[in-house]
Amino acid sequence: MAYIMVDVESDGPIPGDYSMISFGAVLVDEALNTTFYGQLKPISDNYVPEALAVSGHTREETLQFDDPRKVMSAFAAWLGRNCKDRPVFISDNNGFDWMFICWYFHHFTGSNPFGHSSQNLGSLYKGMVKDTFKNFKHLRRTKHTHHPVDDAIGNAEALLTLKKEYGLKIKW
Repeated sequence: MAYIMVDVESDGPIPGDYSMISFGAVLVDEALNTTFYGQLKPISDNYVPEALAVSGHTREETLQFDDPRKVMSAFAAWLGRNCKDRPVFISDNNGFDWMFICWYFHHFTGSNPFGHSSQNLGSLYKGMVKDTFKNFKHLRRTKHTHHPVDDAIGNAEALLTLKKEYGLKIKW
């Protein structure tokens, strides 16, 4: 299985009414050097200035980003080139990241290469340490910058640590 760590930046809380501004993905393997980065033009006039500010982009900049159909098609092609079978979506906050990626794939390409499910890195860690109050974020080596590729790589580093140091049985 090919695990793909994903991170999304948006200009609001939900897809459709608001827009996914950018996202990053990394193929989880020892090298962590197979990445994808997409910047997407807003699909709505709505945006929350505070949410957009997290991405580090202005509204004017985002209006120059790429057409979402083009970006999602390119991401699907990237997944096809880098995954031998159906990819497994995993993220720090899959409730948020998944809803944007899933919605955008279905809306702009007609299907989602990830299928109908996703995995949550934080929940996986909590289960491994048997404590719902614990957080995995200390396992990242790459600084959390809110650039989605950096953040996806940092989260993938944490997943690799769970395999190497915590004994997680995972295969890729």
